[in-house]
This record gives sequence, structure tokens and C-alpha cells, in this order.
Amino acid sequence: MEQYQRVVLFGGVYNNYLALQQLLKTCDRIGVDAIFCLGDLGGFGPHPDRCFPLLRDGRVLTVAGNYDISLAQGEEDCGCGYTDPRDNYFAQVSYDYTFAHTSDENKAWMKTLPPQRRFLLGKHSVLLCHGSPRRTNEFLWESSSPDHLLEKFATDYEADVVCCTHTGVKWHRTLPQGRNFVNVGVIGRPENDGQPQVWFAVLDQDGDRFRCRFHPLEYDHEQLAAEMKQEGLPEEFIATVLTGWWTTCLEIMPAKERQRGKF
Repeated sequence: MEQYQRVVLFGGVYNNYLALQQLLKTCDRIGVDAIFCLGDLGGFGPHPDRCFPLLRDGRVLTVAGNYDISLAQGEEDCGCGYTDPRDNYFAQVSYDYTFAHTSDENKAWMKTLPPQRRFLLGKHSVLLCHGSPRRTNEFLWESSSPDHLLEKFATDYEADVVCCTHTGVKWHRTLPQGRNFVNVGVIGRPENDGQPQVWFAVLDQDGDRFRCRFHPLEYDHEQLAAEMKQEGLPEEFIATVLTGWWTTCLEIMPAKERQRGKF
């Protein structure tokens, strides 16, 4: 198993190649041992095929998200796990666009992505997944994920640290038994906080103690919005990029997370 001292983790590229470019530049500047993406390369943004060369050239170690699995297998929808009709409507618009604009070569590459990855961070065993260790499209929100469930994941899957994404909202919890659970957030769209910046995570150690720090990432969001408009993507998506407030995919959110937003 590979062992590192400092790594960068992020999820949800969502076709946002401009944020991905900026993140890779940031990684070069701050210096890390490895870069990991926790899946969902497509969706929401424009020009899907622009992300794949960046991931490969940047040696980004990637986990398959539900979007990647659906695109690779030619499924009819993203398998995001939404239940509300409005959430599903916008998810379908996003998926149809991404599917139509992703090359067969890149769909085949996504088929090679593993559902999980493991490594050592110093002495800590780390498990990476997309939604949860048991299901790719499981939503694990901070307000609705009890300690006993997160502890069970860590115990059952033999990890000191479990990292996921999928919800699009970052959080970190140290569990009663000393293990850690981290949702690393996404770089593809803002975090429903009224700011256009996106977020990534840096994991390292303070002595022997595990440490997780979240970092904001600024990129040319106005350029992304302009390209989304040129591609005919929904105005609701464009508004989110410009304002930092989610206008879609809100119905799945627990009340506590939704109350932090504008809508």
C-alpha cells in the first residue's frame, strides 16, 4: 500500500475544467505527495472532454463516482440518487448534455476507474470512496449522519480515515473512537454559501495526529458561466456559478443544510 505524508483530495469536477486547472497549479505551488479525485467528473458544466487530459497529465488518482459509472456503461441517467422530480429534471438535463459531449475514449477510460482507493497517511489507513463505502450514490450529510453509522463504516472497512464526496458540501468529524470521517467537498460548483469559490481538502499529520484542512479555490467563474451560456445550459446552473447559491438539487438536502442557503 502506498504511503504519503501530505495529499490533496477533491470531488465533483462536474466538467469544471477551469477550476481543475487552477487546483493543479495550486498543488504544484503548495507541494503534495499525491492528488486524489473522488469521482463525478461530469455534469453541470460545459465541455466535458476538457477535464480528462488535465486529470491524466496531472497524475490525479481517481475513484469512480456514480456519474462516471453511468457514462461508462451508457446508462440513461446519472444514478445520482435523487428522489424529487425537480432534482431529477435538472439532473437529466445535465446528464444528457454530458453524455452527448463526452468522447467514447473518455467513457472507456472511466470504465477503468476503481470504486475505492486505499493508502497510508503516515500511520493512518485511509479509504476513499464516492458516496459511502457501501453505496456509490449514498448521501452522507453532516447533520444526518450519526456517529455510530460513520464508526461502523470505518470499522467494517478497516480504515482509520474514510473520505467521500457526492453531496457537494464539505465536512469533517472526529469520531468517538479516534477515527475520522471527511466529506472533501467538490470543485465543480460552489458550496451554497453565497461565494463563487469552491473547496478542496488537504490531509496531512501534525506529529502523529491526523489533520484535515479545507481550502478555498478561486478560479475564473465568470468565464465558466459564459461558456455554460454559450452551450445552452440552464440559467439556474449559471446563476449558481455566479452567485454561489444553489438553485437546483436542493430537495435532497436535509433541513439544516438547506437553511444555510438562499433558497
